[in-house]
Amino acid sequence: MTLPFTFRPSQLEILRYRGGRMGISAVPGSGKTFTLSALAAQIISGGALETDQDVLIVTLVNSAVDNFSARISQMVEARGLIPHLGYRVRTLHGLAHDIVREKPSLAGLEDRFQIVDERESEFIRKEAANAWLSTFPNHLDDYFDPEMDNSKRDWARRQQLPDLVHSLGLAFIRTCKNYALAPDDLRAKLNEAPAHLPLAEMGWWIYDKYQQALRYRGAVDFDDLIMYAHRILQSDAEYLARLQYRFPYILEDESQDSSAIQEKILRLLATNWVRVGDPNQAIFETFTTADPKLLRDFIAHEADVSRELPVSGRSQQHIIDVANYLIDWTNASHPAPAVRDALGIPHIQAAALDDPQPNPPADPEGIRFIPNKFSPEEEVTAVVNSLKHWLPDHQDWTVAVLVPRNTRGTEVINALKAQKIEFVEFLNSTDKTRLTAGALGNVLSFLSEPTSPTKLARAYQVWRRDWRDTSSSLRGAPATKQSPPDDEEIASTEEEREIASSRKALLAMTTELLRKVGETEAFTAPRPDSDWLSALGESEADAEAVIEELGAFRVVINRWLSAVTLPIDQLILTLAQELFTDAADLALAHKLALVLRQAADDHIEWRLPELTAELGVIARNERRFIGFSSDDSGFDPNAHRGKVVVTTMHKAKGLEWDRVYLMSVNNYDFPSLQAYDNFISEKWFVRGKLNLEAEALAQLKAALSSDEFNWYEEGVATLSAREDYARERLRLLYVGITRAKRDLVVTWNTGRKGESTPNLALEALRGWWGSVNGE
Repeated sequence: MTLPFTFRPSQLEILRYRGGRMGISAVPGSGKTFTLSALAAQIISGGALETDQDVLIVTLVNSAVDNFSARISQMVEARGLIPHLGYRVRTLHGLAHDIVREKPSLAGLEDRFQIVDERESEFIRKEAANAWLSTFPNHLDDYFDPEMDNSKRDWARRQQLPDLVHSLGLAFIRTCKNYALAPDDLRAKLNEAPAHLPLAEMGWWIYDKYQQALRYRGAVDFDDLIMYAHRILQSDAEYLARLQYRFPYILEDESQDSSAIQEKILRLLATNWVRVGDPNQAIFETFTTADPKLLRDFIAHEADVSRELPVSGRSQQHIIDVANYLIDWTNASHPAPAVRDALGIPHIQAAALDDPQPNPPADPEGIRFIPNKFSPEEEVTAVVNSLKHWLPDHQDWTVAVLVPRNTRGTEVINALKAQKIEFVEFLNSTDKTRLTAGALGNVLSFLSEPTSPTKLARAYQVWRRDWRDTSSSLRGAPATKQSPPDDEEIASTEEEREIASSRKALLAMTTELLRKVGETEAFTAPRPDSDWLSALGESEADAEAVIEELGAFRVVINRWLSAVTLPIDQLILTLAQELFTDAADLALAHKLALVLRQAADDHIEWRLPELTAELGVIARNERRFIGFSSDDSGFDPNAHRGKVVVTTMHKAKGLEWDRVYLMSVNNYDFPSLQAYDNFISEKWFVRGKLNLEAEALAQLKAALSSDEFNWYEEGVATLSAREDYARERLRLLYVGITRAKRDLVVTWNTGRKGESTPNLALEALRGWWGSVNGE
């Protein structure tokens, strides 16, 4: 039958698949979701399945599940069959959860086991790490830089070391679970080790305490689900055979982001297995146990058939040329031979002229490699000014600013706000979420320590934060009106500015007085002989407005103090009613109240300071908070035309915009394995620039090795981690470039200390681009 879908020749090659193992390399924008969906629909309609069998599609993120389901349903229905039958779409974690829920006893779990979320998992892990630091305060002294003086050493131990141990603990635990290694098994290996492995001992201790805490809660984390699912499949041959029968075809998307244990699960299940991915877009090694070598090895050595999806209609030809040149330069000319394998073929090919998704028109003016030596602040200003001039004439375009880190994105957001440019934030947590959490956190911080004048003053600023917002909003407005203002408009604006200026002065004066209050009780609960406010009225010149303002705030603060005995969720909602009027703020406050109520239920020993710290984590953008956005259900850039999307290069993967700005492409955020590069994982207080996280994982590997001639050697893992990171950053640059459809603008900055230089790949691209365009 004729189908309402048009396929490219490379896609038709894949649709000829009938069984066995097939590996597919897909370039950005090549339509791999469409192709896998079509293959699933073909298998379903081709009579290859029994009525009690399904095609299993395994993907990376929840948003892709809905996308696949909708596409397959549409294609199945176009073939005259009933939609929603004959296939199942799951994330790997969702599949693992299904397996463990059906056979929990084989994993040593109760039937009603719980799954801890990211917040709870982080809390348990940090508790274990902090307990280790308290128990072994001097265990890592040998790793400190001997050139540090005692004051710096003490400061590093207090302020820097905890974060390092927390990070190391996370990587160690994840790696152990990727090896399907329980704490008891690791303990036995360490006991047999021919030499002491101090970092592995630390990792084991934290891992053991972490797992004990999970068992006490009757809970597992997401990595446990994968480990236990693998264990169940290995131990129950009958159950494995039942799943193999039910899912005779497995189609795996985003295979470049699979870990070793995830691959083992699918290898156990798969009779017919199709793996699709792009090793050039493997950008999650730093954060996960993903390993892009697995897909490459599968395609090269295991697949019965290897195919490519090289054609992409996403980008204009010159952007395709930039991406392809990056591959070629990396392979042939990168000054560090060890990373020349970071990128590989296939090159991206433009679509045919009659393709249903043709490339945008070629335009060399759309490519800009900015040579300017910006400071970090100047780079933000330059990008925002560019957007300010470009946006008015491109309201029907999509545009994104892509940054390497969330904190950099927040700086861009603040600059866009100052220029009154509409933006959409797609970071860990949104600006509104952080502001709402920060406001509530500052008030709770005072309520948990009501003797602090500084926190009292900060609570006052939260109460009057609308005055600050009004002041800033009158500094400038978007120039949308074409005709000059009339006298009435001028008078109204001047009056508003005068009111705002008066409020700003009163805000500053009141804040300063509260900071100097001395004993806060003299203000909040004065005795007849010690009323700070009355005494202030006698001593302050021009104090009438200040006295009135302080009196009003005293009523409010005492109302808040009287609510402290309420349960945390009710306290949050009570404060929110007083602090917020915007519906979105109130909705977020409600969600935050639920989060803190859950935290309080999970930790009955927690009091207001610990719960306030939870809000602080969200306000500082340190953990993703699910607010009211399309984050989990899929982000659609086309829904935000004429607005600036700000996100990280990692979160941009899978998305596309007409115009893309890539920022901070310097040798700190994108090191090239040169002697002068600095690496974010190598802490300043650790001797010899050791990467302790990498060294700990190398010690773990040594403990598990039976090769006595391949024992752990300090420093080797650090150098290897540098190579891996430099490779990943080349791939991240490739991902950033291939997000652009029509325009690409790339900038760099000199870093906080003014010492950073342009990334070497950027320099190569700029030089090549200048030569081919006669610049």
